[in-house]
Amino acid sequence: MAFPESVPLALPCQRHLFEMPADICYLDAAAWSPLPRGVREAGEAGILVKSRPWDHPRAVVPAWAERARAAAARLIGAGADDIAIVGAVSHAMAVAAHNLTLRPGGRLLRVADEFPSLRFAFDRLAERQGLVVEEIPRPSDGDWTEAVAAAITRPGAAPLALATLTPLHWTDGSLIDLDRLAPLVHAAGAALVIDATQAVGAVPVSVARWRPDFLAFPTYKWTLGPYGLAFLYAAPHRQDGAAIEENVGNRPPAVGARRYDRGELYDPVALSMAVAGLELIAEWRVPAIAACLRGLTDRLAVGVAAFGLTPMPAALRAPHILGLRPPAGMPTDLVGRLHQDKVFVSERSGALRISPHVWANDDDLTRCIAALRAACQGVI
Repeated sequence: MAFPESVPLALPCQRHLFEMPADICYLDAAAWSPLPRGVREAGEAGILVKSRPWDHPRAVVPAWAERARAAAARLIGAGADDIAIVGAVSHAMAVAAHNLTLRPGGRLLRVADEFPSLRFAFDRLAERQGLVVEEIPRPSDGDWTEAVAAAITRPGAAPLALATLTPLHWTDGSLIDLDRLAPLVHAAGAALVIDATQAVGAVPVSVARWRPDFLAFPTYKWTLGPYGLAFLYAAPHRQDGAAIEENVGNRPPAVGARRYDRGELYDPVALSMAVAGLELIAEWRVPAIAACLRGLTDRLAVGVAAFGLTPMPAALRAPHILGLRPPAGMPTDLVGRLHQDKVFVSERSGALRISPHVWANDDDLTRCIAALRAACQGVI
């Protein structure tokens, strides 16, 4: 995952922008981020448009949609015309699968234990078009990038038709380096679809580097926005396809990826919140956010290693998520016991997933490490 050559300015802790009590240690951004005060206030202002439409005409809302579209585009290095506004990443993936025609007998390649929104629509695509689904097993050394590269280029394998990939594994933050893998997919003549749910807003994402056919991300995780809103990037050669729902806004003369916009697009609450979150991320600058989060997860990694929880090497994990897989398996109700100590993390497929964002401070790290030490005592 490439970073600009210039070293980003240090980003200080932004906890003051959130309604987070001092005794709450919330390290679960990969599940659902809290809202900054400014995002909540934007949503409250949006409610007034619907609550008092005689005072706040809905004619102002289309401008919010275009502002959200442009802000989403800037975070991934795209143009506004390349972005559709959809209801969820699953909606985006259904659009992508609906608009891909692939060679029968080719391989559909993905990693094992992939998130459902990146499986279900493409399982149906594979059945419909006669593709062979190949799931790459979790590598014993944690190096997904090498495992995926070997699968793409494996001698004697059926031709690669489609790779559905993510920049990191959602369960534990294991790095899947698309800077290396995307060129291999393109060299094989295959299509590339990217679920960037666990990347956009936390680490640099570039459609110019990866050249995906489609890429999608939601607003409710790392971009600090509302639930029920997502963005779909469609490459220029994929913008003349068919929407999975027809509405007055996505029919001609709709331009570019707007062809895939959802119905009931002009939600004054969700759009205003999304704009506030996306523009806040842009103001902080994603490389600075990534550097900040790398510092937090690296310090957590050192702290938990002291009592036997050995994380993957930094080179094999994304900056913003620390995944821990206890050698004897996950202690019973570990997440529940941590919640009792007001330390909030997640368990995903046998991994303890710790995902701080810009609100996390030194006290959070200390409390998390202490709570884990106590909870794991005698069982690892």
